Amino acid sequence: MPTLFEKIIAGELPANIVYRDSRVVAFLDIRPAAPVHILIVSHKVIPTTDDIADEDESLIGHMVIVARDLARQQGIAKSGYRLIINCNPDSGQDVYHLHLHLLGGRPLGPLVQRT
Repeated sequence: MPTLFEKIIAGELPANIVYRDSRVVAFLDIRPAAPVHILIVSHKVIPTTDDIADEDESLIGHMVIVARDLARQQGIAKSGYRLIINCNPDSGQDVYHLHLHLLGGRPLGPLVQRT
């Protein structure tokens, strides 16, 4: 069964796309956690970071470069931004298709709460 992101990539579901090329698509998160919250999604279906193969190295690097460029375009590069890739349930991953969260536009605070 195709993932939600596969359907967005195929144009079967709507999304506010801010970037697209032959390897990734980037769109606004529908439940933003910050003023800027963009998802950078690989066209290749890789369920989790644990499933990244050695040959995916350039794809992962490309995702980070796209995030950097989008942060600059969104005007958050100088003030700062966060990149997040969740892996499996304990991290909060809910779509099992590799994606990178780009968040910024306000102070984000600590990444995790200390217990």
